[in-house]
Amino acid sequence: MSFSGVGLRRGLQVASVGSVAAVAVGFLSVGAASADTFVPLPDGSVTRTLADGTVVTVTRTGESATVSPSMGATPLHRNVWVSGSARVELSGPNAEGGDIEPGYVVGCQLALGGEVGAESGMESDWAGEAPGQSATGAAGVSIGPGQAESFSVLDLESADDFGGESHSGSNSFSGTSGSVTWADSTMAVNGCAGYAQARSFVNVTVETSSVSSTVTLWGQPFSIG
Repeated sequence: MSFSGVGLRRGLQVASVGSVAAVAVGFLSVGAASADTFVPLPDGSVTRTLADGTVVTVTRTGESATVSPSMGATPLHRNVWVSGSARVELSGPNAEGGDIEPGYVVGCQLALGGEVGAESGMESDWAGEAPGQSATGAAGVSIGPGQAESFSVLDLESADDFGGESHSGSNSFSGTSGSVTWADSTMAVNGCAGYAQARSFVNVTVETSSVSSTVTLWGQPFSIG
């Protein structure tokens, strides 16, 4: 009988420790829900041969995103910091350089596709075409359900023909190779009460004496909450 009593007391002690552990895990979960989320993203590459024989290879490496809730902690706002690098290699007798424009498409309650590469395409209104620029540099994007917007991560300043200030989201290069790198480019997403998703793109525009073409490399979609 005395041994049974000892076993019962030990059982109660173990149960008590388990209850404390469960409470501790609960508090950790609450803290994790409001913390930043780091999202590593895979590398990607695409090669295209233009009509005049010029070969264009676009490669993306080191891409990542850090997603955080807004300071107001409302479901309508998110903040995203994105980083990555893109490189272009040209080959052929007509290769003279081009422009590189890295950016991101953000959709609210839209599926932006799941494959990596220029052939992946995008569902809904995004069918894989090269996206147009709607914002440059650190941007605030306002989108509602079923909407998508794109923005460039570069904001390059130069003087225009009249001495004014000109901004561009593209980096020009000459010769057969060029590259760009972006680090902690900031985007605020406003107005989306539902599921939001983002996806990178790299537009490379090449002009030769006989052809002008844009090659787009898509990245992997990722959730921004």
